[in-house]
Amino acid sequence: MATVGGIKDSGGSSANSLEIDELAKFAVDHYNSKENALLEFQRVVNTKEQVVAGTIYYITLEATDGGVKKLYEAKVWVKPWVNFKEVQDFKYVGDASA
Repeated sequence: MATVGGIKDSGGSSANSLEIDELAKFAVDHYNSKENALLEFQRVVNTKEQVVAGTIYYITLEATDGGVKKLYEAKVWVKPWVNFKEVQDFKYVGDASA
């Protein structure tokens, strides 16, 4: 049984994969505007979620930076009933394997 408020895997081919892709793109766009960068979103690698006052998504994503594929982790807080999305963290975690 899952712990209330605990972080859990979202599942590989979940019905909300389009929503997760959109959240990952949102995080990349937020990073680009904040850091004046030019990352290009490629794909979501892994997703975990935590139910709080809304849902916090922990998204590992692949993006290209100057043509080089790299992995990033984004933490996005969503409260859909008030149309709220916030990138809480976005960080580089390593180069993507070929």
